[in-house]
Amino acid sequence: MTRLQERGHLLTEQVNPNSLNLDQLNSLELVELFNAEDQKAVAAVAGAKHKLAEAIERTSKSLRQGGRLFYVGAGTSGRLGVLDAAECPPTFCTPPEMVQGIIAGGASALLRSSEDKEDRREDGVEEIHQREITALDVVVGITAGGTTPYVHGALEAANSRGATTIFIACVPAEQVSAEVDVDIRLLTGPEILAGSTRLKAGTVTKLALNILSTGVMVRLGKVYGNRMVDVAVTNSKLLDRALRILQDLTGLSRDAASTLLEKSGKWVKLAILMHLTGVEKEQGEQLLLQHQSQLREAIEAANKS
Repeated sequence: MTRLQERGHLLTEQVNPNSLNLDQLNSLELVELFNAEDQKAVAAVAGAKHKLAEAIERTSKSLRQGGRLFYVGAGTSGRLGVLDAAECPPTFCTPPEMVQGIIAGGASALLRSSEDKEDRREDGVEEIHQREITALDVVVGITAGGTTPYVHGALEAANSRGATTIFIACVPAEQVSAEVDVDIRLLTGPEILAGSTRLKAGTVTKLALNILSTGVMVRLGKVYGNRMVDVAVTNSKLLDRALRILQDLTGLSRDAASTLLEKSGKWVKLAILMHLTGVEKEQGEQLLLQHQSQLREAIEAANKS
């Protein structure tokens, strides 16, 4: 019989002294307690800022060379990784394969709890092999308590293939170690409901993934100023956003912005370049290609020629 791993010493499993009377609080007191504890998520991100910045630099370098970003997790951690990956194509017009989420139990685990799958280390290894991870890729293992075998199996397999590996956990390194390139610890302390890591640990993980993916896309030239100039124009909301971005950055009327957007093939970045420099669509596409999709560099190059 396999010996059961004891986890009571882990930070995420400990009892929070601030919520010992949780079942005796009224609704307002519950909200106030949650709000006070959630402040620790923001502080935890600040405590990990240097590691997060390193993760952004390493990941953007890999993706610029044609690599891919993979999030690997189980339960809440896996769902958050899949969510962040799924939001990259509409926000930044990235191909679906550029950022991918891998969750223990597969797609069905997104809708129905499959937490038993997280114990299968070999499944994590198999996922890495099936995705044909290479040295160009980045694999981010996400596990609030730090011990998930599925995640550790995936990271070890990714290391063996030369990929860049990143670990995100909410326990200190002395409690759970990981052999990775970037070790990010988001220490939010014990949960209000002891052991329920979908709370503060889930919140801080979402914050960290927001920072990582958005920071990478900024580095890849998907942003101009603070506008998502590579937004995918796939529905009425995103079309409205694209037109507002064009109007704000060019001073054009709504109708003129709409005409310009159509001329650019519904590519906001190209539309801006065409308007600000006077180049035609084909020349603008070449400029962006030559300057690795960096709009500012393409504008400067066009204005110098």
